[in-house]
Amino acid sequence: MNRTKKNPTLAALFAVLLFALAVPAVLLVTGCGGGKPPASAGAKTYICPMHPEVVKDGKGSCPICGMDLVPKEDAAAAPAAAHETWVCPMHPEIVKAEKGSCPICGMDLVKREEGASGGGAGDAGVPGFATVTIDARKRQLLSLRTAKVERGTFGTGIRTVGRVAYDERRVHHVHTRFEAYVEHVAADFTGKYVRKGDVLAHVYSPELFATQQELLLALRAVRALGPSADATAREGAERLLEATRQRLRLWEVAEKDIAALEARGEPLRSFPIYAPISGYVTARTAFHGMKVMPADTLFDIVDLSSVWVLADVYESELPRVKVGQTGRMTLAYRPGQSWTGKVTYIYPSLDEKTRTAKVRLEFANPREELKPEMFADVVLESAPRTALTVPADAVLDSGTRKVVFVSKGEGVLEPREVTVGEQGGGSWEILSGLEEGEEIALGASFLVDSESRLASALAGMRDGVTPTTGHEGHAAPATPTSAPDAGHRH
Repeated sequence: MNRTKKNPTLAALFAVLLFALAVPAVLLVTGCGGGKPPASAGAKTYICPMHPEVVKDGKGSCPICGMDLVPKEDAAAAPAAAHETWVCPMHPEIVKAEKGSCPICGMDLVKREEGASGGGAGDAGVPGFATVTIDARKRQLLSLRTAKVERGTFGTGIRTVGRVAYDERRVHHVHTRFEAYVEHVAADFTGKYVRKGDVLAHVYSPELFATQQELLLALRAVRALGPSADATAREGAERLLEATRQRLRLWEVAEKDIAALEARGEPLRSFPIYAPISGYVTARTAFHGMKVMPADTLFDIVDLSSVWVLADVYESELPRVKVGQTGRMTLAYRPGQSWTGKVTYIYPSLDEKTRTAKVRLEFANPREELKPEMFADVVLESAPRTALTVPADAVLDSGTRKVVFVSKGEGVLEPREVTVGEQGGGSWEILSGLEEGEEIALGASFLVDSESRLASALAGMRDGVTPTTGHEGHAAPATPTSAPDAGHRH
């Protein structure tokens, strides 16, 4: 027989006890009691390593890039009496109360000085940036240095490359003004150096030979007519003589050859062709026995005592180039030596592929060391002026604005937007935003930039402000942690 049936009092007491234990459990599960249950001491929040503005209450993936979320150490959960905190050098959002390693990159955490923290979102007046404090050990790890803003002489220069070319005004083509036959060539190879007045070739021309005979006949007629001769006859003979001389001059027969012809009294069968300038024979088409016409070029001669250098300048730099500007040139085959010239012409069109314009410089070449088709390094210099300058690696260019980090002492770095002018000699010209004597961060400025943006994003989430990302003018949507389905994916 069942004992409960034998003892009804004991069964009643057992039922009452079960009811007393079940009611609190039901109230706790159903949420009755007038408030939410206390959060579990072990609850964690999860954050995207690439988008720290994405924060969820549970595991999941980033809705922006798809990466798995990682646990975020809650700095507020640290004991209030703790004076030491440890932070990851590469991920400042990872903060712990004791030594350890970063759950994102595995690096050892470093000690952060008491009071070191990031500022609020945009607290320095630059949207998307925040003032950051970097301890001494971390500054050493990042190789972070500082330099002062200085006012001094600032001279910009445009560095480019160029090509040595002939001075087109010093190129001469040698022709005859009459039909002829080549009988001898003195400048018998390309590249030969000739001086002005040297004989290049001898030619025979029936037309030129006949004109020489006419000159000699007119000369004899003038000499035969004495002072007592008829004035009209004498004047006619003199006009014929002068007309024959003029014909020879138009055929570029030298005056010395006309005088020698009149003194000799006999025409020359083979007539010389002279070099019009001193220079190098760059082309030769005259060969023994060939017939030449006035349209034929016998020789090309180039004077290299002065040369051009054609430099390529990008269209964005063209406003800084002026005619008369000084240019300095160096050549690879003569290290340590430089040549100084002047900008004489800026070509009116650009190359559609390279987006560059040709700038012509002239250089004296008395020793003929500069040879056409050489490649040269060219610096177009501008007049120096007084300006505020900072090293080039101190300025971070985001595309729409330029930012520097100003040192406030004790590792505090404040972002500040600046307006820059020209860049040259490893420095930027500062037009506004900085004062002389201020210190700015150098070296690892891009890492400071990343930390400043991250601090601004985290501060924006704490303050309920949508943080900005690295893209100017666009904000990444933050996942609200108060949403009922935060941290859960369906």
